Amino acid sequence: MDSQFDQVHERRSTDSQKWQKYEGRDILPMWVADMDFKSPQPVLDALHRRVDHGIFGYARPEPSATEAILEMLERNYGWKAEAEWLVWLPGLVVGLNITSRAFAEPGDSILTTTPIYPPFLLGPKFQGRSVVKAKMALDGDRWVVDWDAMEAAVNDRTRMFLFCNPHNPCARVFERSELEAVVSFCERHDLILCSDEIHCELLLDGRTHTPIATLSESALQNSFTLIAPSKTYNLAGLGCSLAIIPNRSLRNRFVASARGIMAEVNNLGYVACEAAYRHGGPWLEELLDYLGGNRDLVRAFAKASLPGVTIYEHEATYLSWMDVTQFNLDDPVAYFESHGIGLTDGAFFDSPGHVRLNFGCPRSTLQEGLNRMKAAIDALA
Repeated sequence: MDSQFDQVHERRSTDSQKWQKYEGRDILPMWVADMDFKSPQPVLDALHRRVDHGIFGYARPEPSATEAILEMLERNYGWKAEAEWLVWLPGLVVGLNITSRAFAEPGDSILTTTPIYPPFLLGPKFQGRSVVKAKMALDGDRWVVDWDAMEAAVNDRTRMFLFCNPHNPCARVFERSELEAVVSFCERHDLILCSDEIHCELLLDGRTHTPIATLSESALQNSFTLIAPSKTYNLAGLGCSLAIIPNRSLRNRFVASARGIMAEVNNLGYVACEAAYRHGGPWLEELLDYLGGNRDLVRAFAKASLPGVTIYEHEATYLSWMDVTQFNLDDPVAYFESHGIGLTDGAFFDSPGHVRLNFGCPRSTLQEGLNRMKAAIDALA
């Protein structure tokens, strides 16, 4: 039986950043992290009702929206969070910039692992804070934290650690022992821990997510968590994210640093967030099954038809991380664009010679994209 996710939706000549990039060119956009799927019908219905109301003044979350977040956290993770811990944001990237401003002073450094989602590197720099980087290591075909590199990178001006779980772009779901090691490292070096968990619902093969703040009381008080419905339910354009900050002192510092420079969440963002967390479950279950099939297609196709392209263990997200260093391409993205597929440049993740492919699309689109990759690789022979 066909899946609802097999349907191809025309996004050309719309406001889609993803598709506008290549407007008028025969290039399939498989770069920025949004999916070519319609959001869940309950979300669309809720948005229609809100639009029909017809008044769009300055907004605040209704109590039911806050309740939906708290219920989701307890239902999915057994996390009994409190309403006062929630700080609503117009986007997770905004949160990373505010974080850098709030918890480090000019001249201080912020630690992260690489490869990593570019705003982890850019947010601190935009706020006049330096970034120290610890390159991750490969354990077989999966990426892990390199603790020797972490110890070598941290210094006496390092104030916090930016962590990403599930990981973008490496598609890891870190195990409990790995998370405990992160907490222990931060405690030992007196680092505030910011955990970006925006992909926490996009886990494949039945895996489960553990919010790092739930590991211990120390983790709860010394960390905060960034989440959003945007990646999971394809709502990025509605700009609604959250920081969960249990420690009152840390929360006050965060809020103070945001004052006067952070836009408010819009009306539709609140509505979509609540509807997604309350009613998106059946849609999400089907999505995860479909994404798992897409992941398997990428893996099988690469093994059979993309010699020289290395892919890794893929546990979460719809973003496939690929090593193309073997081809010694001066500009890998431009090369693949010349064969009709638009990817994300690994250099932005501090990993030149890699590309990231977004397979959050109908399988027919994915197959066409992979065929174009094959043509590009074959042309190098």
